[in-house]
Amino acid sequence: MATTFEQYPERFLNYLAVEKACSKLTVENYRRDLAAFASFWRERCQGPALWERVTALDIRAYLVFLKDESYARRTVARKVSALRSFYKFLVRENVLDASPLTKVHSPKLDKRLPSFLDEVEIDGLLTLPDQKPLGRRDQALLELLYATGCRVSEVVSLTLDRVDLGNRFAIVLGKGNKERLVPLGHTCCEALAAYYPIRQELMQKYGAEQHDFVFVNNRGGVLTDRSVRRILDKYVARLAIKKHVSPHTIRHTFATHLLTHGADLRAVQELLGHANLSTTQIYTHVTTERIAAVYKQNHPRA
Repeated sequence: MATTFEQYPERFLNYLAVEKACSKLTVENYRRDLAAFASFWRERCQGPALWERVTALDIRAYLVFLKDESYARRTVARKVSALRSFYKFLVRENVLDASPLTKVHSPKLDKRLPSFLDEVEIDGLLTLPDQKPLGRRDQALLELLYATGCRVSEVVSLTLDRVDLGNRFAIVLGKGNKERLVPLGHTCCEALAAYYPIRQELMQKYGAEQHDFVFVNNRGGVLTDRSVRRILDKYVARLAIKKHVSPHTIRHTFATHLLTHGADLRAVQELLGHANLSTTQIYTHVTTERIAAVYKQNHPRA
């Protein structure tokens, strides 16, 4: 029986959401990438499109199309990755015997070194929030980001019962619903302790629905990923540095500073929640370059 484009994408997306526990953003990105290829193939075939009739030549034609449309290499790689994952699913479900992508290579990507703040810059950022209620919240938020290296999604989903200020640790729910234990420094714990009463005051003042999430917005509701980015943007603008800084930049900063000060790579891998050590190894390039720059600048015979 012919397998139409309409039949299997939803089953695949449901598999990503339920079995693989992918985030909503990841699922939506896959949805868009599959729809984009479906649109391309229908136009190419000038008729009904069937997944099992897609060949390696069709995939290569799609790559040429994306190149002609001036898509960035990373975007092309992501689109190919989405198709590769989808076809693996079809093979796994015994819909197809083999994937047409087995002989198609993803475009090679230049390794981009992660952007990070130096210690003077991060110290400057952490001193910017004031002592007003929302300033104390922002202080706790920024301190937690830097103290743990958490992803922004992990921070906004953090609940009160998963933070132990007495023993100075938090249990974070990361990608794939995997839990990990992250330590909290003295400064971070002090900032959270100062913020907790304000959190409750905001919820009571605006009659917000009761919830257990650590971080609230200015009306006591749950703080969102986007709101965290807006808060950070506000302080980065005041810091007046010529760098693009996002919550992920703070994560990169956390990892880079740990390695610069002698932390073990595998320990940093655990703290970041990376499944593979190779993902963490990119930070060694940053610290190595830094060491080389210091050497050239300071050694008399460099």
